[in-house]
Amino acid sequence: MFIAMNRFRVKLGEEENFEVMWKERDTFLTEVPGFKEFQLLRGPTTDEHTLFASHSVWQSRQDFEKWTQSEAFRKAHAQAGAKRDIYLGPPNFEGFEVIQGI
Repeated sequence: MFIAMNRFRVKLGEEENFEVMWKERDTFLTEVPGFKEFQLLRGPTTDEHTLFASHSVWQSRQDFEKWTQSEAFRKAHAQAGAKRDIYLGPPNFEGFEVIQGI
């Protein structure tokens, strides 16, 4: 299995806008082979931002990489740059191979 995460630093006061944007968008993930699950996570708040992470689980790294090159990915991310003003910088991607699961 492979876990893909993007961390987002969202400006204070923009948390609700960020959450609504994610909840209302079409993801097309269920159409993609190898997709297992997705969560949007809200983390700690600092003096500057609130940390969020998108967390998706894939059957394999190859399935995730195919998703990033697919038409479904392009459609899901078509409006990704529309609200750049709510972020403190670009998202930070982290990918993980699952070594152990219980």
